[in-house]
Amino acid sequence: MCHYILAIESSCDETAAAVLKDGFELKSSVIASQVDIHKEYGGIVPELASRHHLKDIGHVVKKALHQAKITPSELEAVCATQGPGLVGSLVIGFSFAKAMAVSLGIPFTGVNHVSAHLLSIFLEDSRPEFPFIGLVVSGGHTSLYRVESFMTAELIGHTRDDAAGEAFDKVSKLLGLGYPGGPQISQLAEKGNPDAFLFPKARLVDDPYGFSFSGLKTAVHTALSRLSGDEIQTRTPDICASFQKAVVEVLVSKTLHAAKNYGIMSVIAAGGVASNKALRNEMNMQGKANGIRAFFPSPAFCTDNAAMVAIAGYHQLNAGVTAKPEADVYSKMLC
Repeated sequence: MCHYILAIESSCDETAAAVLKDGFELKSSVIASQVDIHKEYGGIVPELASRHHLKDIGHVVKKALHQAKITPSELEAVCATQGPGLVGSLVIGFSFAKAMAVSLGIPFTGVNHVSAHLLSIFLEDSRPEFPFIGLVVSGGHTSLYRVESFMTAELIGHTRDDAAGEAFDKVSKLLGLGYPGGPQISQLAEKGNPDAFLFPKARLVDDPYGFSFSGLKTAVHTALSRLSGDEIQTRTPDICASFQKAVVEVLVSKTLHAAKNYGIMSVIAAGGVASNKALRNEMNMQGKANGIRAFFPSPAFCTDNAAMVAIAGYHQLNAGVTAKPEADVYSKMLC
């Protein structure tokens, strides 16, 4: 059993480190965000992300250890995100963690970023029992899993094209709202009429747990092309509210459909988009109506963070799963 474990996350544009004690007590969680750096470009610039990871990682790890009030010699294991993500970003955190583990003579393991999101709910006091249906919804992922244990999750559905968070970013760009799009659209949606525009909701008859958001993005583009500049400005809250409603309804309906079909009474939503208030409200409301309980990580644990990596890494190490010295990162899901 690992008493203190250090975790590092660097899959995209956050450099993060966390210290976990005994598998459940979070002693520190430090995140250096690059949102302001990439905002002017309207999205993530991989080369810039890598450079800033390299610049920040030493300071972030040092701060995480300081907040946890421990020294490196007290660590019993190290873990880091191995993939999926941006290779140039991943390799910074993964290599740093491996080198640290070797220098300290302690075990090291690589963590799947999506698995970490699925287990982020165990950072909260209110937790589901296994098995549960897990929805991972972010800028890079929109997938459904049947989660059997800390070490076992079966992929049952995923997006065919854009991830939900990616769709938010693209629609935000169409509306001239900037990056990241999720918070911008969510804020304006609160002032709009969600029934003002009837946007499509892809059902995919041949793939009941699959998602598709490219058609929705195209529908928003078509709607905007029919409006004047003044009309777009006036009706932006309505467009945001209607777009958000279409995304949320599909995410909720497919997640709960999977829970009912598998006879599972608990669902979780994790990832950056899981912070969306409309998604949380709808999942809770529809879940209660169907006798299914919904769980959500705190917003701080929805976006990329190292605390969730620590949870996943802890259980891997206790199961004897370690990384070999020659282990490398990977950009895409391996399954």
